[in-house]
Amino acid sequence: MSALQGIRVIDLSQVMAGPYCGMLLADMGADVIKVEPPKGESTRRWSPYKEGESGAFMAINRNKRSITLDLKDGEDQKVFYKLIETADILIENFRPGVVKRLGVDYETLNQINPKLIYCSISGFGQYGPYSSRGGYDLIAQGMTGIMSVTGERNGNPVKCGLPIIDLGSGLFSVYGILSALYSRVHSNEGQYIDASLYDTGIALSVWESTQYWFTGETPAPTGSGHRLSAPYQAFRASDGYFTVGADTPHHWPVFCQIIGRPEFLSDDRFVDDASRIQHLTEFVRLIEEKTSLNPRHYWLEKFEEAGIPAGPINSYPESLTDQHTLSRRMIEEVVHPVAGKIKALGIPVKLSKTPGKIAKAAPVLGEHKEEILKELGLVAK
Repeated sequence: MSALQGIRVIDLSQVMAGPYCGMLLADMGADVIKVEPPKGESTRRWSPYKEGESGAFMAINRNKRSITLDLKDGEDQKVFYKLIETADILIENFRPGVVKRLGVDYETLNQINPKLIYCSISGFGQYGPYSSRGGYDLIAQGMTGIMSVTGERNGNPVKCGLPIIDLGSGLFSVYGILSALYSRVHSNEGQYIDASLYDTGIALSVWESTQYWFTGETPAPTGSGHRLSAPYQAFRASDGYFTVGADTPHHWPVFCQIIGRPEFLSDDRFVDDASRIQHLTEFVRLIEEKTSLNPRHYWLEKFEEAGIPAGPINSYPESLTDQHTLSRRMIEEVVHPVAGKIKALGIPVKLSKTPGKIAKAAPVLGEHKEEILKELGLVAK
């Protein structure tokens, strides 16, 4: 048994947040049917390619089945409605108002299937002064404050290196969908979920909002450092950088001894987290005077022996081939019908009794159309 076996999801979404949400549900056993326009969703045309198939598309659409339907066509719309009769969940990320014009809005589909859980993911949500705007990860990072606190101190605004808003919105949507699915067990009714990139960016700003509300100060970039605690950042060694988190009462004095700065323990500037943050520039300078004298492996071994959390700053080639990554099965291989054998990221949460599974690669456009139509009784078996 898979955790979501028997649950059918209709994935109308494109690009990242919605497809990522659908993929996470598919990984846990849901039957996710990706409904695409006749020419396919836009991500299929994004590089890099292998045998003409998009790697970007394959990265977030595994374990799904694909059917092509033109929702503006009356006959295809009837097929879609038939599909909705069999569905538990629908995911869409059109700009607000588009689904109404296509006749696939919540009110319409709720009449067909009152148990349907309908998840809309948009840039700014279904109401509010910005609701009609289109949304992108970059725009949301800027407007929610994330870019204002990313990068080095006194540097230019920088976006997070990962599309954190898109991925976070997909994760929040899964949380909403599973909550609604559990609620349906008791109510026997579906419901509407309104998720947005903007709300995701605000929701992730837990430390930044705390700093502003409790101190009145405008949060600024902290580089690799923590906003409220130190030492908790990257430090320079003789051959590169490493990270260390020694901000607890237990770890702090041990850290000082290891780096050869026992005087920190009696220095009023560094007596606690708040003082260290206040004098962070000088604090880091004095630490790196010591850490820059030896290579990374020297310091990492010292911290490991002392039980202080620390690690190297890896490149992606290093991270993706690390023995721990491989032992945790975070890299798997699947066979795509056109691209052949490809690597895929593994499933990050391990369920003991109903584990997720990467059963198949992302589908070729319309690959399962005949199969799905047969299931609906629209084509002779």
